[in-house]
Amino acid sequence: MKTLIAIIGPTGIGKTDLGVYLAQKLETEIISSDSRQFYRELKIGTAVPSEKELAAAKHHFIGNLSIHDYYNASTFEFEVIDLLNELFHTKNQVLMVGGSGMYIDAVCKGIDDLPEIDPEIRTQLEQKYQNEGIESLRFELKKLDPEYYNVVDLRNPKRILKGLEICLMTGRTYTSFRTSIKKERDFKILKIGLTQVREKLYHIIDKRVDKMVESGLIDEAREFYASRHLNSLNTVGYKELFAYFDGEYNLEKAIELIKRNSRRYAKRQLSWFNRDKEIIWFEPSQKEEIEKFIVENLKTDK
Repeated sequence: MKTLIAIIGPTGIGKTDLGVYLAQKLETEIISSDSRQFYRELKIGTAVPSEKELAAAKHHFIGNLSIHDYYNASTFEFEVIDLLNELFHTKNQVLMVGGSGMYIDAVCKGIDDLPEIDPEIRTQLEQKYQNEGIESLRFELKKLDPEYYNVVDLRNPKRILKGLEICLMTGRTYTSFRTSIKKERDFKILKIGLTQVREKLYHIIDKRVDKMVESGLIDEAREFYASRHLNSLNTVGYKELFAYFDGEYNLEKAIELIKRNSRRYAKRQLSWFNRDKEIIWFEPSQKEEIEKFIVENLKTDK
């Protein structure tokens, strides 16, 4: 049976490395499910696979968009399913590698088409945000959709506003649109999760941020400072540096905040993935064990 193998886990844990390893072993291709890596202009701060990694295995959905493009999980679902239909003509297995939970769920479970937002509701919420600040939006979201409140980035007003818009316009929680009846796929889905002792993962993340800074993250962020209002740039690694450019704090503090916010992002990712009982968990060092598990699993389908 045709199989989509999803390699899932928090930021910095080694998904790309494992994905390339497995792609070579299985002689297949990789679909990226890291929504930050879709944007071609952003390379250092989104930890895009290296030229060597990209050459070692064919990747899809890396640098396929501009930071000015609008994109969402529903579009990703449609485009990935379309691509899989094509790839499965010549491949028995395809890998999907990344850590963007909503995008992974969109492909594996399907996502309901969200209704068009009433402009009046959007205006009212934006005015509330301007007049009362983000804390009032958090309070409202916690009351209307506590489940989404527990997984959303509470420092990202656009994400909070989106959840509130759906709640107020439909009378349903945003969560209910994201956890609807699972769509049936005509291929098997095998989910491999990477996990690590929390302290070790946090250490890896901190070192990774240091490497990004050494590789030119500050200059990359400065290049896009004029576009900082774009949703694609409202992400860890860039927004902290934009605030540094604005004089809110010094560079040392900005780097400290990037590390802290990256660790918090990893924690939220793990909380999201831990809800999914279909994920089989391994440590990043268990490459051979993961390969063996996948091969044995594929044999049972023959």
